[in-house]
Amino acid sequence: MGLKQIELTVNDFSHPFLVESDETLLFTLRNRLYLTGTKEGCNQGTCGSCTVLLDGKPVLSCMTPTLRCVEKKVITIEGISSGENLHPVQKYLVKNGGLQCGFCTPGVVMTAVPFLEENPDASRREIKEGLSGNLCRCTGYKKIIDALENAAAEMRS
Repeated sequence: MGLKQIELTVNDFSHPFLVESDETLLFTLRNRLYLTGTKEGCNQGTCGSCTVLLDGKPVLSCMTPTLRCVEKKVITIEGISSGENLHPVQKYLVKNGGLQCGFCTPGVVMTAVPFLEENPDASRREIKEGLSGNLCRCTGYKKIIDALENAAAEMRS
C-alpha cells in the first residue's frame, strides 16, 4: 500500500492531496473533501447511493479507486446545481414528493441527470430501467418516476 500524491478535479475545483493506493473515491470525497452529499449505503455497489459522475458517466464511488479518477472530472451532488437554481431533476423530486428520508436522493439524481440528458424522450418503462441500480426504501418509486417524467418534459422544452 502506501500514500500517493495526486490531484483530483471535483466539481470543477482541483484538489491536491495524499491518498492510499487502495482508497475508494467514496472515502476520498467524504473523508478528505468533506463532500458528504455522496452517501455510503451498502459499500458493495448494489444500492446506488454513492453514485457520482466521472467524465459525465455515473459510477459507483464505493467501487471506484480514487487513483482511477486522476486526470478525470468528478461531479458530486454538490456540483449539480448552484445556489437556489435546482436542476429540473432536483426540482421535480421535491415538487412530486419523490424523496422522503433523502438518503437515496443524491444517487438517484446523479443517475437520472445524465440518463435524461441522453434520453430526453424516455418512456416511463425506460426511466424505471435507467434507475434500476438505485434502491429506495421509502417512496415505492412511483413519485420518483413521476418526478423524472416531469423533469424530462421540462428538459425537452
